[in-house]
Amino acid sequence: MKSVATKENELSMQRIAFKMQLHKGFEAEYAKRHEKLWPELETLLKETGIAEYSIFLDESTLSLFGMLKMEDPLRLDELPAHPVMQKWWAYMKDIMESNPDHSPVSVPLKEVFYLA
Repeated sequence: MKSVATKENELSMQRIAFKMQLHKGFEAEYAKRHEKLWPELETLLKETGIAEYSIFLDESTLSLFGMLKMEDPLRLDELPAHPVMQKWWAYMKDIMESNPDHSPVSVPLKEVFYLA
């Protein structure tokens, strides 16, 4: 049974969803790079307040769907300033659509339904 504090914490979490685009032929490479996520990147994401983070692939379109949970989504604005984040983006830019600063092209998605 979950404690009251755990339930309250889950309720304060906000879900953020977005989509990105993978380049054709890099499905296995994308998965491989995430299987070996750098420990320093994992630490940064968790210290930023990300409690859960999933990325799904639509194999027919190569669209990537990301969803994460965190209490304060404004803290995501801190990530681009971190060298490890910039290094990760540079590492990933060859296999997905990227902006001039190497960040992934990311389109926010509006939540239209949620069943808890």
